[in-house]
Amino acid sequence: MFDLDRDEITSGPIPKTLVILAVPLLVQNLVQVLQQVIDTLWLGRHSLEGVAAVGVTFPVVGLVAAVAVGAGVGTQVLVSQRVGADELALGRRAAVNGAVVGLVGGSIVGLAVGLLAGRIVGVFGASAVVTEYATAYLATFALAVPVLSASEAIESSFIGWGDTRAALYINALAIAVNLVLDPFLIFGWWKFPELGVAGAALATGIGYGVGVALGIGMALRGRGGFVVSRTDFELHPGDCREIVDVGWPTAGQYVSSQSARVGMVWLVALVGGATGLAAYTIGARVATVSFVPAIGLQQAAQSMIGQNLGAEYPARARRTTWTGVAIASGALTVVGAIQWAIPGALSAAFVPDATAAELAVAAEYLRILAYGYWAIGATYLLQAGFNGARRTRTSLIATLLQYWLVRIPVAAGAAFLLSMGVTGVFWGVTVSNVVAAIGLGGYYWFETTAGMNERAAETAAAEGAGRAEAAD
Repeated sequence: MFDLDRDEITSGPIPKTLVILAVPLLVQNLVQVLQQVIDTLWLGRHSLEGVAAVGVTFPVVGLVAAVAVGAGVGTQVLVSQRVGADELALGRRAAVNGAVVGLVGGSIVGLAVGLLAGRIVGVFGASAVVTEYATAYLATFALAVPVLSASEAIESSFIGWGDTRAALYINALAIAVNLVLDPFLIFGWWKFPELGVAGAALATGIGYGVGVALGIGMALRGRGGFVVSRTDFELHPGDCREIVDVGWPTAGQYVSSQSARVGMVWLVALVGGATGLAAYTIGARVATVSFVPAIGLQQAAQSMIGQNLGAEYPARARRTTWTGVAIASGALTVVGAIQWAIPGALSAAFVPDATAAELAVAAEYLRILAYGYWAIGATYLLQAGFNGARRTRTSLIATLLQYWLVRIPVAAGAAFLLSMGVTGVFWGVTVSNVVAAIGLGGYYWFETTAGMNERAAETAAAEGAGRAEAAD
């Protein structure tokens, strides 16, 4: 059922192909969520301060991961367009250069974070013990950033090629190694050193290192035509520039959304106090699971759109985007309906120790959030439509407007000017999601009607001709 020939990406039934590509990515994202839960459980056995320390570093880790996201998307789009144009050797070369971009970019960011870990953590004003643990965790995690970024680029190369199962295997192995090593490195089981909270970060780094080794091994051995040989190991400045040019807006988009979420946490804490903050946290945890289908579809759609544009099928790329919008919106509408029907049960399942007051506010937030789930699905897939056409700057601008021009001002206005309190902040989230989907959908329709995909296909074809002439 889940076997897919590469030609089907540019010629097969769009809904079926999208789903086949997305299922391994959906499983991969669910496994990542499971990893976070199990990490927290092990750290909870270590100490409450250990859990708090990881919570303190969570926003910083999210910002640091932007370099991996940028390298991954840039690599995926470039590989997919070249594969769609049947330039397989150049697609493999792009994969190699994507891994280099991820490694170099991750090394620069990781070094900076590692050197400044103490100062960064100190900004949060946590207790002395939590600050000590958080500094150790962040400094150790910084060592893993180069490997994490390279791993993301390698996974994205397979996704761009159309082999999403390979990306699942890499990520699943990395997470499995991480979870196995966690207790050994945290508590010093057997002959391992007892590293405490830093052990959790080291386990993550080792896990991704093993995943990278598997990815390299699969690329050298070959899967579905993706066979990297010594001739493909060419550091090409042009490829690196293209990957950075396509990827940096995505990294900026990620930084923007993460920064805005920090601002929302501050606003919720100001308006709703500890109860509102707990409710917001519960909602964020539930949403993390709920959005998994849309994220998997987005990654799958980016590859399909990129390959179809590379193959000079702009109309099919547009149909892929709208088909993905329909599937993602429909799936999240169903998820939202379930969430709306049983918000209290979901809140209690995720945070069983929450008080009755916290669960009541959390249930209110989950219901408000559910009204905009369809819009979240649509936004993810519309961004895929722009990203696959190398219009990642459009996705960046849309995210900046969604969070900074709509979400935070609407949330603050509803909370203070309309005297809605923390409920107004919750409505600000849903309103911004709906506005983003409608605005981005209208703009995508306008741009594609005006020939955006045709221009993207022509650009890909012209670059392919230029590379062929250079090779001659």
